[in-house]
Amino acid sequence: MKWKQLIWGLAAALLGSGASLVLASNTSEYVESEKDKSVLAQLKQRLPKTQVSRINCQIVSGVCEVTAGSQIFYIDQGARYLMIGRIFDLETRQDLTAARLVDVNPDLLIGGAAGSRREAETSQAQLRGQNSAAGRGMAKTLSLASLSDAGAIVWGNQAGKTVTVFSDFSCGYCKALTATLEQLDVRVMERPISILGSRAIANQVYCARDRRKALKAAYSGQQIGESRNCDTSALDANERFARENGISGTPVLVRSDGAVIEGYRPKEFIAKWLNEVRS
Repeated sequence: MKWKQLIWGLAAALLGSGASLVLASNTSEYVESEKDKSVLAQLKQRLPKTQVSRINCQIVSGVCEVTAGSQIFYIDQGARYLMIGRIFDLETRQDLTAARLVDVNPDLLIGGAAGSRREAETSQAQLRGQNSAAGRGMAKTLSLASLSDAGAIVWGNQAGKTVTVFSDFSCGYCKALTATLEQLDVRVMERPISILGSRAIANQVYCARDRRKALKAAYSGQQIGESRNCDTSALDANERFARENGISGTPVLVRSDGAVIEGYRPKEFIAKWLNEVRS
């Protein structure tokens, strides 16, 4: 009974706010279907005080995703049953809700519904049958001297502070981090590693004529154009380095002095961290 009261209390707080919906950063890919329109109309009748502007029924069969403010909840296609919680894809081993929450608000804490960003990241690692990098006692500093520059996709401000990022193109946190680093105007040496089975995408990006453009397309789920066959042994070196140094989650950031932070961090945190570089 207490559990039900908690869930519906969260629902009441969420829906009673009357907040308008915030679209995710990948809205260019979303095309409203007739089912979406139908469920949206029904939901507006049942929740007239909530300014609903989007429902996506195309992600999971039988369930529609609603983004409200900085929160996400779900409703059945009859717009009768509201659900608050996470959706896990057991085939791809991904927390779909966590990835969308990062799109909406990287600093989000959703309380009893989807949990904290760090908790979500840990849950994804457990679903993959892996320990997080922190759990394996990853070193606080890393020397990148053994890695060739050839394994890095370099983007950003070439005159800015340099940060190396071990990333995965299927990682929602990596996508959020990319947007944050763009705001910080830094020089990024991005080293793709395949934690979530994204090696084929990494190969395409690495072999693209315009790697920076291809990198953005990969994170946005768009088609990567003008990619050709090329030598990807430098990506093999990235993955070998990651295994040897206990990197089993993404993103991992390495500062120019070798200092390491694991996982996504807000813009202010990263800016301060980059300014603390030791000579």
